[in-house]
Amino acid sequence: MLTKFESKSARVKGLAFHPKRPWILSSLHTGSIQLWDYRLTTLIDKFDEHEGPVRGIHFHHQQPLFVSGGDDYKIKVWNYKLRRCMFTLLGHLDYIRTTFFHHEYPWIVSCSDDQTVRIWNWQSRHCISILTGHNHYVMCAQFHPAEDLVISASLDQTIRVWDISGLRKKNVAPGPGGMDSVRTPGQTELFGQSDAVVKFVLEGHDRGVNWATFHPTMKLIVSGSDDRQVKVWRYSQEKAWEIDSCRGHYNNVSCVTFANNQELILSNSEDKSIRVWEMSKRQCLYTFRREHDRYWVIAAHPSLNLYAAGHDNGTVVFKLERERPAFSVSNNLLYYVKEQYVRCLDFNTAKDVAVLQYRSSGRTPVFSAAYNPAENAILLVTRGTDNGMYEIYNLPKDAGQREPDMSDGKRSGGMAAVWVARNRFAVLDRSKQILVKNLKNEEAGKKIQLSGCDEIFYAGTGVLLYKDGDQMIMYDLQQKGPLAQARIPKVKYVVWSTDMAYVAMLSKHQVTLCTRSLEILTTITETVNVKSGAWDENNVFIYTTGNHIKYAILNGDHGIIRTLDFVIYITRIKANNVYCLDRDASPRVLTIDPTEYRFKLAVSQRRYDEVLHMVKHSKLIGQSIIAYLQQKGYPEIALHFVKDDKTRFTLALECGNIDVALEAARTIDDKLCWERLAEAALLQGNHQVVEMAYQRTKNFDKLSFLYLITGNLDKLRKMMKIAEVRKDSSGQFRDALLLGDVGEQVKILENSGQHSMAMLAAQTYGFEEAAQRLRQHFDEGENVPDSVADAVVFRPAPPIQRLEENWPLLTVSKSFFEGAAAAAKIPKNLAANLEMAGDEEATGWGDEDLFGEGEDAQPKAGKGDDDEGGGWDVDEELDIPVDVAPAAETKDSSGYFVPPPRGHSLPHNWTLHSHLAIDHVMAGSFDSACRLLHDQIGVVDFEPLQETMLSLFKRGRAVFQPQSGVPALFAYPLRNWQGGNPATFAPVLGVQLADLGRRVQVCYQLTTGGKFGEALDGFRKIMWSIPFLAVNTRDEQKEATQLLDICREYALGLSIELARKELGKDSVEDQKRSCEMAAYFAHCKLQPVHQMLTLRMAMSLAWKLSCFKTAGSFARRLLELGPKPEVGTQARKILQAADANPTEALQLDYDEHNPFSICGYSFTPIYRGRPEIKSAFCGASYLPQYGGRVCNIDQVSQIGKSAQGLRITWTPHDSKR
Repeated sequence: MLTKFESKSARVKGLAFHPKRPWILSSLHTGSIQLWDYRLTTLIDKFDEHEGPVRGIHFHHQQPLFVSGGDDYKIKVWNYKLRRCMFTLLGHLDYIRTTFFHHEYPWIVSCSDDQTVRIWNWQSRHCISILTGHNHYVMCAQFHPAEDLVISASLDQTIRVWDISGLRKKNVAPGPGGMDSVRTPGQTELFGQSDAVVKFVLEGHDRGVNWATFHPTMKLIVSGSDDRQVKVWRYSQEKAWEIDSCRGHYNNVSCVTFANNQELILSNSEDKSIRVWEMSKRQCLYTFRREHDRYWVIAAHPSLNLYAAGHDNGTVVFKLERERPAFSVSNNLLYYVKEQYVRCLDFNTAKDVAVLQYRSSGRTPVFSAAYNPAENAILLVTRGTDNGMYEIYNLPKDAGQREPDMSDGKRSGGMAAVWVARNRFAVLDRSKQILVKNLKNEEAGKKIQLSGCDEIFYAGTGVLLYKDGDQMIMYDLQQKGPLAQARIPKVKYVVWSTDMAYVAMLSKHQVTLCTRSLEILTTITETVNVKSGAWDENNVFIYTTGNHIKYAILNGDHGIIRTLDFVIYITRIKANNVYCLDRDASPRVLTIDPTEYRFKLAVSQRRYDEVLHMVKHSKLIGQSIIAYLQQKGYPEIALHFVKDDKTRFTLALECGNIDVALEAARTIDDKLCWERLAEAALLQGNHQVVEMAYQRTKNFDKLSFLYLITGNLDKLRKMMKIAEVRKDSSGQFRDALLLGDVGEQVKILENSGQHSMAMLAAQTYGFEEAAQRLRQHFDEGENVPDSVADAVVFRPAPPIQRLEENWPLLTVSKSFFEGAAAAAKIPKNLAANLEMAGDEEATGWGDEDLFGEGEDAQPKAGKGDDDEGGGWDVDEELDIPVDVAPAAETKDSSGYFVPPPRGHSLPHNWTLHSHLAIDHVMAGSFDSACRLLHDQIGVVDFEPLQETMLSLFKRGRAVFQPQSGVPALFAYPLRNWQGGNPATFAPVLGVQLADLGRRVQVCYQLTTGGKFGEALDGFRKIMWSIPFLAVNTRDEQKEATQLLDICREYALGLSIELARKELGKDSVEDQKRSCEMAAYFAHCKLQPVHQMLTLRMAMSLAWKLSCFKTAGSFARRLLELGPKPEVGTQARKILQAADANPTEALQLDYDEHNPFSICGYSFTPIYRGRPEIKSAFCGASYLPQYGGRVCNIDQVSQIGKSAQGLRITWTPHDSKR
């Protein structure tokens, strides 16, 4: 049983798969209907209109409808697109048990506890037939999937098969359309219908029948009853009879169904089990049990190998067996397993032949296949539920020329087998040992004991890759030691590139690309299950999910290539073809468009000629490509093929191409665009464009300032006149002040009513006539202001040189793409273009002025000149020294070169060349640091880390001021300053491992002193500092990991103790809980001095509650640690008393003999074998219901999140992977 989806809810009474979408409906005992996406494990919608339990549910196979029936006697038809009930059908007089749509006609069949089966026309919304005859509750009624039959099961111990062909003839018009002729309600008879008659009555069950259903293709019926039996019936046109019974359930059988495309029957029961029966032998093949939940309903997907079962606490969607075909690719050959044959497909010729018939191992499919071209041998691995087996076969030399016979290979037990040399293969046995064997299946070396090895994978000659928990380790079989390792959780499949330089590791929802030394290049997370993948010739990884073909490039770019209608497993990528196998192990070839990922690959590898070719000849359109080019810093490429003016304007500004931006701005003619253009042009000193932009936006203030700094006083005077016309006194005075026009200033002040200021200006600047005129504005006795005798006259300095041209810029040649664009604009078919005919030689081009007629230019020949061709006065006989050789012409492929890009600051380089969070924090790139912490250790709450990150950022730079009045400069202390390459410089370390060790000692002292709150804060702050370490060796990495484990254990224990102290002491339950928490505290891995304190406390509390046996166990552990004499004496007395009376007054939730971990939220034990999830950072354990929350121990990471792992190892040559 392969569980694909599981939901938690109230008791599930009905289930229905959508025929095409990955949806399932579950109707609940509470009256709700839930719509789930089982592929994304997401609740899509919820429908609450029924009153009481909903037992019947079914999707329409074409329309966006589903029908439900409940204990409120109502049948409701819903539209899930409109998310509402369309109408309600009334007529049943008791609980409705099931509701089903007809596969072709607009009918619904329902059954009820009113002992009737009703058929409804959901288009006319009337009951068209009532089927009576049962004398007890009718538990189930369904249409036959192809014939005019209805089956019903009742608690009267019978199953009835009804013939409704008369109903069809009566209600459906003849003809190919089969249109419904709606009957009026008056035509419905009250006591049954002559057009629906009982064809068979099946009797054989000893108690009530809960379910009965037809086989989709065969004339078979299966039923389940309260007599705990599953019965199989066969029927013909004349009669029906019982074939056999399947016995094994030990409680009521609640539901049964036939399996899709297999001769199997599935049944579930109130005995909390699902059983799978073989139809031919009527034997139980598998039994799947739950501990506490009774099963009520089971459903099969209409077309896929998917099943769903509803129980007391939710729904489970599952498959019976793996559908992934086993295959192996060697050069141009594909070897794959299908129907007990190993087949070989030639990719070039498409020839597909069977080369081997192997011995079948029952119903268990082959798990994996590995082909060895050197020895023409193949390894087949089969896995059961608790064991495995491998077989090695030598393929016949004449394979494909005749029908293969049954081959007798060598077989042995093993969970996995991979080739490691030409004639050697490695086997992983059940005891986690690796055995190296030869082709005779004999051991060829000593066993390799790897205690944590869960899976082995092919990795080349003499090497294998194995999985140890969340670690992937490259192991050298000769040296008997690891070569490299990386933390990549839950790897299921490994795919190597053709040259073995790169490897892709596929998890359920993750694709990780690595180098051969297991350096992680990129990790891609998917919401839908990852199915398969293969590398193409450009080292781009193409992989499939449940509904897409996608690509992943080594630089981290990824995207969708095309959508899939069915699941495929890629075997090879060649050009535009995807060679794959479907779930039936049938070879297929799909066509894809690789333009997008090849374009991105060419951009990342700077193959600009290929990029330009693809831009010109491919349909590269869409905002995603433009956004990609902008993100990667290549806006000039996007500018080359974008037609939209607004997009061209934005890209031109990013490129710094003012001319293109100006052209686009003129077309758009938007104020905001002109303002952005002015800002960009001003940065380049292009004041002419700036002037135009300011004029278009009528920004007179900025225009005045522009004319001032460029020394254009004439235009500044015009601005003053414009301000006067606009009656802008403030702007007019400002312009007059900048021009030094005192008379104009006095005039403006006078006209504005500022007589005192005008008087001062006139007196100061010596304008006596204006001063006399201004005195008239002052009344007698009014104080007239006088100028200061030593006032300094202020006049702005005149511009030394008027700036007519734009500011000078660095002269560089055009970029590759600008050159290509310019070349594309050269007209090629103009009449003026000179074409040299034959071998004619242009002999008249000398070194004269090529750009115009100079002073000595000869007059042009008139029309009457007789000397034909004499206008080319070129002397071919020149005295040239023989020792002067002509200079070799330089090869210029394009005539263009790309100018050097703008440089980056030193902190920016830190972020480019490091995957350590500390380097990004020191550089001030907190966004990228947070992303790294999220990906590596699953941090989702960054607030606790804020203080640490800001403190480290401050330590990463020194500030100094070279001289007074000059802005401060920054210096960056480096930890690898001895190296000479600035590209690999790294900042000085802000956190040292030794410092954290000293801080741990301080926390130990606080713990010993009983200051638990302060100690808890201290341990957490140490944990928050560990991700910002940078260590050089694996030993230091291991030491940091041990330090994290210590902090986690202390934080967990102290959290338990602080929570225990908040409990009351009055009730027995509080005292019991207090004793349990003290016991859990004693199981945390602490230092011996603290371990003794916890054991003493737990021993005392257990003794006070008369839990003598538990107290004795604590006393025994305490004595093993060697306590002080007085403590040891007390412990011995308690141990003696406990041995004499090993009783428990209270039953504690504590079992010292069963290993357990402690949930960080509920502070309860999680015993071995129970479901458990861990914090992504500190590794604290939690119960599954706390998944997705923030860890209560480290308070920053997400519980249950899949992360890369702590990355703090750094070397002087560390560069971005």
